[in-house]
Amino acid sequence: MKRFSERIQKKIISADKTIIQTMKSMDESCTKLFLVFAGDRFLGIITNGDLQRAIIANIPFDTQIGEIVSREGKLFAQEGDDRDKIKEWMLSKRSELMPILDKSGNLIDVIFWDDLFKESQTDNRAKINLPVVIMAGGMGTRLKPITNVIPKPLIPVGDKTILEVILDQFEGIGCNKFYMSVNYKADMIKYYLSQIDHKYNIEFFQEEKPLGTIGSVSLLKEKISTPFFVSNCDSINEQDYRDVYDYHVKNHNDLTIVTMVKSFKIPYGVIETGKDGLMKALSEKPEVTYQINTGVYILNPSCIEEIPVGEVFHVTQLMEKMKLRGARVGCFPVSEKAWKDMGEWPEYLKMINVL
Repeated sequence: MKRFSERIQKKIISADKTIIQTMKSMDESCTKLFLVFAGDRFLGIITNGDLQRAIIANIPFDTQIGEIVSREGKLFAQEGDDRDKIKEWMLSKRSELMPILDKSGNLIDVIFWDDLFKESQTDNRAKINLPVVIMAGGMGTRLKPITNVIPKPLIPVGDKTILEVILDQFEGIGCNKFYMSVNYKADMIKYYLSQIDHKYNIEFFQEEKPLGTIGSVSLLKEKISTPFFVSNCDSINEQDYRDVYDYHVKNHNDLTIVTMVKSFKIPYGVIETGKDGLMKALSEKPEVTYQINTGVYILNPSCIEEIPVGEVFHVTQLMEKMKLRGARVGCFPVSEKAWKDMGEWPEYLKMINVL
């Protein structure tokens, strides 16, 4: 393979890497795309979105990326292309980089965003303005004893609270109408939000008794008539939720769950047995991968009709009920590093050290 600059080398990945290995590499490198090579041959670009679409299509996690990488739909410049034209292409797509190919399709160079532009690479996509329901009524049991003093939504993360980080993320994509379910230390949450400089458009609604992880949403039956987000108040996610909404609409889902792709390494040899206890296969310390519920969802308004009024009802029950009646319940995967469960002490401590 041609020896490229160190910056380009860091963007190169081998085609024999699996989907899950590539997701982990993107997390470790803080990047959302790689240049894929099979030996000396340049195959194309693999993006975080490509990996997400592969997982949604139920392609196995151990599939090599060489089998799914494609040049279709990707922008490439040719050797000798006008630099102003390349700049125009990159600006239109807000592309992180532009590969330069020779006539044979070989990679000869890469132009990065900051080679051409002084401003930062920001997303120029259209905003979406969907209602957002924030579930902020829990007691924060996993974060005791601090939640004996302040409610979980008001626990600080840097110079903001967890709640403000979540609200700001939704405002950043255009969502500016919030419904907030409160119960535990509700007055403290309301008072804090009334005192800060930034004023959010929040309508509070309160359970008379705990109604489970989704039960209180039944109180919004007359208020919401469009698809809407639901977010737990401990789920911080780096994913642009517009991607989740695009998937929800294109896949005609009734309910979409944002999931996190999580790998677990079993520290033992795992034996698979068959009839009469005879060994069929042995895997030494295998790694298994699952999709974990992150506590963020998109629901169609029809879902509210499935939530009983005044009863304890959990989101898992809603998912099962929707499936039984033939509704489409989809999952949108994000990488392990993209999601932070701030309801756990280890994750919270890790987060505040980062910030």
